[in-house]
Parts: sequence; structure tokens; C-alpha cells
Amino acid sequence: MSPETMSLSQSKGSIAEMQHSQQIAFFAMAMLAELRESDSESHILRVQHYVQVLAQKLCGHDAFRDVLTPEYIDTLFNSVPLYDMGSMGVPDRILLKPSRLTPSELAIMRAHPAIGLDALLRSEKSRGHVSPLLSIAKELVASHHEKWDGSGYPQRLAGIQIPVSARLVAIADVYDALISNKVYKDGVPHDKAVQVIFGERGAHFDPDMVDAFIEVQDEFAAVAERFADTEEDMQRKIEYLANAIAEQAEM
Repeated sequence: MSPETMSLSQSKGSIAEMQHSQQIAFFAMAMLAELRESDSESHILRVQHYVQVLAQKLCGHDAFRDVLTPEYIDTLFNSVPLYDMGSMGVPDRILLKPSRLTPSELAIMRAHPAIGLDALLRSEKSRGHVSPLLSIAKELVASHHEKWDGSGYPQRLAGIQIPVSARLVAIADVYDALISNKVYKDGVPHDKAVQVIFGERGAHFDPDMVDAFIEVQDEFAAVAERFADTEEDMQRKIEYLANAIAEQAEM
């Protein structure tokens, strides 16, 4: 192997290792955010793979083929873990409250997309560099609670104003929230979750994406089974919630 070939091989290896390290860092940050919501890394893996399944189903659709290229889907998959990072800025007393939030608490909760986006923007500013690799992550963080009919938050975007990436994550996130067992409630069966998603076609969710979701619902169920929460995951949720409640009681 010539010195030039060896140097090129080493350079490619360094880039690959850097990208791998970034993915690990993204996932670690996401794990911290999910832990604060008494959730698990399994939730992150499920949402990643739901999004991948749905994106691959839609990549040949007239409305999405120009966006959902293989490169875009790969970057999207690796960006998904960051979508809820803004929840780290919400106090436990609100984030973990099992009962209905008051209007003032709801306002604080709904600030989490802006909190997450601001953190990414300030990080880029401090480094003096706007990263193309974070463009999808910023979309996800800022817009995953927007709704197709414009009734979401924080910007009340509607229809195709909502980034494709955020529309995909919205379905994946809601589906997983419906089927997952929480400390304070049991998840619903897959069929019920599918009914709920379909009932929000054209309201919460992009109609074309819901149609695609219906076609790949069995793949969603397979992902949920493959990355199901373990007893250890549930025990961590219980312990985190119990500690958070105890800390609040001492304040």
C-alpha cells in the first residue's frame, strides 16, 4: 500500500470514527432526556426504527421522493435521538406529574421545543460553525409537536409548513407513547394505537403519512416487540420517579 493510499484510508477511518462518536454522544444525550421522563433507551431505539420504516415506505411517494433520499433517511435516523432533548429544561415537578397540568405548568412544558432548539443554536454559535449535520436535528427538536391542522406548538405550523422529518417523528412518538407502559398507566394494544393514529389523519398527522403507517403497521409492531422495555427498564422508571417525588416532598 502506497503512503498516499494509506493516508487516505486513515483519513476515512478517522471520519468514520468521528461520525460514530457523534452518534454515541447523541444517543447518550437522548438517554439523559428520556431518563428524566422516567423512560428508557428502548423508547429511543423504537422511535428511531419506526421513523426509518415509515420513511422507507414513503421514499417512492411523489410528495416525498425528492426529500427522502437514502442519505437523508440515514441522517434522519441518527438525528432522531435528539428530538426531545428540550425536555431536559423542564422541572421534574411538571415533567413527571401524572395528573393534568395547570395552564401555567402546560405553558412551561410547551416551552421545551424552544429550549432544545436554543441549546443547539447557541452551541453552534459558540463554535462559530453551523453544522449541516444538525439541520434535521434542529427541525425535529423545534417541530415534533406541530400538528397538520395548525393546532400544535410552539409555532402553530400547518400542513407542509411542518418539516417532513418532524411529521414522521410525530407519528412515531405518539404511537410509542400509546403502546408503552408507564409507571402510572398501562399502554394500549397495537390495534387501539393504530385506530388512534388513523383517527388523527388530517388533524394531528399528515394524511399521506398516516396512509403509509397503516400499510406498515405490522412493521411498527415488530419494532415494538424487538425493542420492548425489559423488567430492568421498568424498575429504573419506578426508581427515578420515586426519587423525584421524594426530592420534591423535601423542598
